[in-house]
Amino acid sequence: MDPTVEYLLRLGDNALILGQRVSEWCGHAPALEEDIALANIALDLIGQTQLWLGLAGEIEGQGRNADDLAFLRDVYDFRNSLLVEQPNQDFAVTMMRQFLFDAFSALQLDALTHSKNVEIAAIAAKCHKEALYHLDRSSETVIGLGDGTDISHAKMQNALDRLWVYAGELVSADDLDRTMAKAGVGVDLDALHTPYFETVRATLATATLRVPDTDFAHKGGKSGQRHSEHLGHILTSMQWLQRAYPGAKW
Repeated sequence: MDPTVEYLLRLGDNALILGQRVSEWCGHAPALEEDIALANIALDLIGQTQLWLGLAGEIEGQGRNADDLAFLRDVYDFRNSLLVEQPNQDFAVTMMRQFLFDAFSALQLDALTHSKNVEIAAIAAKCHKEALYHLDRSSETVIGLGDGTDISHAKMQNALDRLWVYAGELVSADDLDRTMAKAGVGVDLDALHTPYFETVRATLATATLRVPDTDFAHKGGKSGQRHSEHLGHILTSMQWLQRAYPGAKW
């Protein structure tokens, strides 16, 4: 696979799978304001997906568009990080997952605005504005709940303990990341590692949450080598209509 196409799949799949996860709250959030906010965040992420996967399809040159790449690939063709496919469980897990991803996304997209690929740079500039809003909102929510009641604090701590082992994959560079960074197209993840965890730890400290004492990180999602069982269930829900009626027009 063309390395630029695979790199774009990573960007698009992260947005797609997280957007699908967040959209599951529509009509079920704990408050009307949260319901509307989460729906809007999901729409932002799906919009980003269309841009990244659309560009991937153009560069690939095999006649596949964003919809084809979203709906007609199987589990191990997806290149999203393991974090974004983790189930919602409750509002605390949802917001902690969102925050851990947003802190990374804001840094990554800012760096991508300097990509030598002008199309990637333009998409990143558009998406970065949304990512900053998402980060502002998720970090404030983590702080408010973490430094809130005994119950909200306990729920946020449990969410952090559960998701912490997935955060490291976001800033762990592999051969593709290094190839794209060397070409000036992608992001140097090694350079993002420190600022990412500084941002995360500062917010968690303000939220009075204890950072788990481990550097272990589950990996393999963004390379397609390993996904959790949850991704298959997401794709079943997301793709069934297109699979049941291939090529249907409406």
